[in-house]
Amino acid sequence: MIARVSSGWLAMPGMVRGPLLMTASVASFSAANLLIKFLGSAVPALEVTFIRFLIGWVTIGFFLPSAGLAALRTHRAGAYFWRGLLSMTGTAIMFYALTVLPLAEVTVYNFTRGLFLVVLAALLLGERLRWRRITATVIGFVGVVVAMRPQAGIDPIALLVLLNAFMGAVVWVLIKKMMRTEAPFTVLFYHGMSTTLLALLPAIYVWVTPTLPQFLLLIVIGILSTLAQSFQVRAFRVADATVLSPLDYLQLLFSSVFGFLFFAELPGLWTWIGAALIVAANIYITLRENHLRRQVQQ
Repeated sequence: MIARVSSGWLAMPGMVRGPLLMTASVASFSAANLLIKFLGSAVPALEVTFIRFLIGWVTIGFFLPSAGLAALRTHRAGAYFWRGLLSMTGTAIMFYALTVLPLAEVTVYNFTRGLFLVVLAALLLGERLRWRRITATVIGFVGVVVAMRPQAGIDPIALLVLLNAFMGAVVWVLIKKMMRTEAPFTVLFYHGMSTTLLALLPAIYVWVTPTLPQFLLLIVIGILSTLAQSFQVRAFRVADATVLSPLDYLQLLFSSVFGFLFFAELPGLWTWIGAALIVAANIYITLRENHLRRQVQQ
């Protein structure tokens, strides 16, 4: 039965499997965020961060025998440290924000990572910025201002989520540089190790022994987050980014539905308008980059 399902799955074209995997990734991330909000402040965000990364690192470690000890050789220890520090800090901020702000609102602010990435790629990777991408990026940041409603007073936690998005963009720039010399497994393994070890001491400092239901929720959060990353990597292996990237914004739909059903959260009009501008800008930038990349390849 399992073999039949597996062969049927592999027989599907990549442009079918890719979107299905991407949707599964988005659903897994959204479900993990929902469970984090359920935990609330009962378990500190730093503790949740540590357990999430620990589960991910242990999962990656299972593949070490097939990858071989040679996969652990690296000359980029410094880069792994800084990447791990940024990822750990950003994840802790994200997890804390999920317990305070509406799910959909956190999701909208987190979409700005793609906008920050455009700016950082130009500054740190020397990528050329054309007027179309500049215009789309500006429109996206206008959407951020609209969603934040500064006339009503800016929530400091919302600014922290934007900081998390910025740090996420820096991490992606580091990954792009590291992948020039490092194997994918090496990057995943040392990312898991650095984030886990860096989160350990802060987690010990704020540690609250979870109850059995809380502990089970923490395990499920770690598993869902790890599965989400795995689904995402597999999706990009079999399908084009132009098809997959827009599906990432299904997370806004999931978070809005979850927020309404479980916490009676209903995003306001300005949040939706800002989200529309941010998402439209990100999708345009993705489509434009893929179009230019194809022109270069031809």
